[in-house]
Amino acid sequence: MSELALAVYLGCAGFVISGIIGSFYQLVTGEPLRFAISVETWIKGVLSCLLCVFAGPFIIMRNAIRGRRVEQRPLGWLVASSTIAGMWSLCSGIMVVHVALTVVL
Repeated sequence: MSELALAVYLGCAGFVISGIIGSFYQLVTGEPLRFAISVETWIKGVLSCLLCVFAGPFIIMRNAIRGRRVEQRPLGWLVASSTIAGMWSLCSGIMVVHVALTVVL
């Protein structure tokens, strides 16, 4: 049972980080973050790739909820998107918590 609680905690941590990154990007640029990698320079390419990697669950859920409300997509679409975003959040949360523990300790 403790492994499940840890997985839920890490998934929540990953989704919170992706939400913070996505919201901060929208605050700075004025446009929502999407899966588009800029290849103008290699620095922009690496940064946009990192943004997509860590903000991916936020982008998926924003698009899934919008698709359900506006485009009337089926409920299965929302469930599948939530599952993908949840697993992605778990992976991101493991990475973020590991880095945080490494920096602190």
